[in-house]
Amino acid sequence: MTRMSEYSTKKTLSIPRLVIGAPQGRSGKTTFTLGLLRALSRQGLAVQPYKKGPDYIDTSWHSAAAGRSSRNLDSFMMSKEDICNSLAHHSRDCAFSLIEGAMGLFDGFDINGSASTAEIAKITSSPVLLVLDATRITRSLGAIVMGCQHFDPNIRIAGVVLNKIARPRHEKLARETIEQYCQVPVVGAIPKDASILIPDRHLGLITNGECDQTDSFLDHLADIISESVDIPKVLELARQAEPIVYTAPAKSAVQDWQHKAKGAQPRIGIIQDTAFSFYYPENLEALESKGAELIRINALAQNNLPEDLDALYIGGGFPEVFAEQLANNRSLCEDIRLAGEEGLPIYAECGGLMYLGRTIILEDNTYPMVGLLPFDTKMEKKPQGHGYTILKTLEDNRWFAQGEIRGHEFHNSKLLNLDRSKISFGFEVQRGHGIDGKYEGICYKNVFAAYNHIHVYGCPDWAEQMIRLALKYRSEQSRASISMRKSS
Repeated sequence: MTRMSEYSTKKTLSIPRLVIGAPQGRSGKTTFTLGLLRALSRQGLAVQPYKKGPDYIDTSWHSAAAGRSSRNLDSFMMSKEDICNSLAHHSRDCAFSLIEGAMGLFDGFDINGSASTAEIAKITSSPVLLVLDATRITRSLGAIVMGCQHFDPNIRIAGVVLNKIARPRHEKLARETIEQYCQVPVVGAIPKDASILIPDRHLGLITNGECDQTDSFLDHLADIISESVDIPKVLELARQAEPIVYTAPAKSAVQDWQHKAKGAQPRIGIIQDTAFSFYYPENLEALESKGAELIRINALAQNNLPEDLDALYIGGGFPEVFAEQLANNRSLCEDIRLAGEEGLPIYAECGGLMYLGRTIILEDNTYPMVGLLPFDTKMEKKPQGHGYTILKTLEDNRWFAQGEIRGHEFHNSKLLNLDRSKISFGFEVQRGHGIDGKYEGICYKNVFAAYNHIHVYGCPDWAEQMIRLALKYRSEQSRASISMRKSS
């Protein structure tokens, strides 16, 4: 990824787009978004999905529905320029862009609504399509819409979709109230339907990779949206969005990218399967743009690490759900343990942290994991860390430059029996929980493992440092091999 200082030319781009918001969570934003994405893609329209905030699961469903990789827009971890540039870069070849919000429209992490869906709508100058849960409410829906209109005059409520409509009279009264008193068109009325619910668990919805009938389910949603929503009107509202202002990279920056990509090419393993699926696409693209060859690894199916890896990246996910399968793959666990002991650079986030420990404890069952790091992980019923994080880099952290790092955490597990004599910590927690409320990031040899998730837009040096560590490891291995040949 290019640093913002490398951007030079201000440009504008007309991108038909909408933010999908709601007064509160669980109003139906995701099911509506997925149905609309699939309905438009079935019409042959290229649609670029986005998700407000730090979310891996909804974006995986978006990607399945739209047939292209969904992106995150997050004003806590990303600058305004990053957000607008991402929107422009990934939407320039699309007919339509859809940004799904999170929680309530104005809900952020402080009284000012920082990092809220409304903030993303303002940064991107995007009209808002409001999804309302109409369960046991009719005329009062008009008051809710009017409240959203006046709470922040800089937000433009372009239209409304009514969700969970019980009967025609219910729809008629709600529609006429909103259109008369709020002067906002109601572009759809979705009936109550239990079959459009996606199963969830402690971190939210299940991933689409765990659903055996993803395509048929998405087609079902698309059928419902096509029947109950005026899609041409939705597209008309999206075309009312103002051109977005973004900054294009300078030619020298692009040439620098290309120059780096032509250099040494480290092989970086990525454990990516249904147990470990939480990766921001920009993080992986950043590694590739700097010359890395990414080697996908399935921890549930492959018995050994690929040969000649120069680094390993283990993202988050649900290792606790697949604990028995992961535990039974002892050969891969042992390969990873030995590689880590021999100095292979390993970067692990959340689920990856849990995997590198001794065991995962689920109620009365204990499952052995990699055993590289000296702790056990216990699953709890309530979140142990949830929300945005601010971390201060400590001296022993070789993965991040000195300074402040912004990220996020969401985990129901905690570490037990951590042997602090064998490790050091990479961060001091300024905001969040991390390992123990005070420290975050376990450092051991060339291993870094933390509950914290980062986005490369928020810390662009991360990808460069992984490349450096990988190349350094390759060089050391090469020298060791030459030395062994000479001595023999």
